[in-house]
Amino acid sequence: MSIEVRDLNYIYNEGFPGETKALDNVSFSIGDGELVGIIGHTGSGKSTLLQQLNGLLKPKSGSILIGGRDITDPKTSMLEVRKKVGLVFQYPEYQLFEETVEKDIGFGPANLGLSEEEISSRVREAMEMVGLSYEEISGASPFDLSGGQKRRVAIAGVIAMKPEVLILDEPTAGLNPGAHDDILNMVMDIHERTDAIIMMVSHNMDDIAAMADRVLVMDRGQVVMDATAEEVFSKRDELTALGLAVPAATSIVGKLKDRGFDIDTDCLTMEEAADRIAEVMKK
Repeated sequence: MSIEVRDLNYIYNEGFPGETKALDNVSFSIGDGELVGIIGHTGSGKSTLLQQLNGLLKPKSGSILIGGRDITDPKTSMLEVRKKVGLVFQYPEYQLFEETVEKDIGFGPANLGLSEEEISSRVREAMEMVGLSYEEISGASPFDLSGGQKRRVAIAGVIAMKPEVLILDEPTAGLNPGAHDDILNMVMDIHERTDAIIMMVSHNMDDIAAMADRVLVMDRGQVVMDATAEEVFSKRDELTALGLAVPAATSIVGKLKDRGFDIDTDCLTMEEAADRIAEVMKK
């Protein structure tokens, strides 16, 4: 599985006052099994891009090839696209609606025309993958669960479709620190256990730095950086100019560097920052 985005353009309110070019000749490729982070300030085009990849929005021009199939071709079945590409919106728990957890997670697979046995198997597998006990809560109302559990149920409903591309829009938004960490650990577990491409939008630079194999930086509808987390977050001044932060560890050592300390700034985690500071203290 691979994704090839070529010269993608999208315009909101075309031909009307307030016309906005949301995507401007966006091109990139993603290989099998990659976890790619997407960052950018509000209005940079991140959410528009995600909806293009799922076929919810059609580009003005350009193409998107997923597994070699051009999903922008009018002849392409959107049902087939959405079997391959799972999109988890921000606050997906607001979309829960069934009377039990099992029915909610099984809703998507049921619409694929699968047998009851296969649907049940997928529900159990998806619940296990997101860290929920089938025996304990499959029969419970999703509305009686905690916020973190609701988020997991919503994500399980997408995972049960067995997508080859999983897109997460701010998966930890609004969660307390414990639930935030649980969701991130769940994403990493899915990444390790499947060959799915995972694309994750987040404003939390520490999360992106810790998880992403690659980072796409968007600004004014364009991809302005496409590199490893280490390479992207080493460009502190450029990111600041775009209105973006860097991971806390990178910020700390960067400020020490600015104050004249002879310190390496190539770190993304607090553990790495502590090592760099310890090295300076020994000098």
